Amino acid sequence: MADFFGELGKKISDVAVDISKKAEDTFEVQKIKGDIRSIKRANERDLRDIGRMVYEKFRKGEVDDTEYINLCEQIEKREEEIENWEEQIVKIKEEI
Repeated sequence: MADFFGELGKKISDVAVDISKKAEDTFEVQKIKGDIRSIKRANERDLRDIGRMVYEKFRKGEVDDTEYINLCEQIEKREEEIENWEEQIVKIKEEI
């Protein structure tokens, strides 16, 4: 009888640990998704700014591509960051 309760206690403990791990993983995935949304909003803002800048230069007849390199590099960097986060989500979901 003691073995039964000992075994039951171990199984309950294992299940609790598993549920805790899944909850942590789910929380981490949600946090990463929030980070991705923030990065995408920043990219949308910068893309609007690029468009506004190009249009203003166009209206003045002063289109010069080199002025936009910084914004484009920031967008590229954030796109890479999004890819890294999305890969991390896949890894976490594979563990669940």
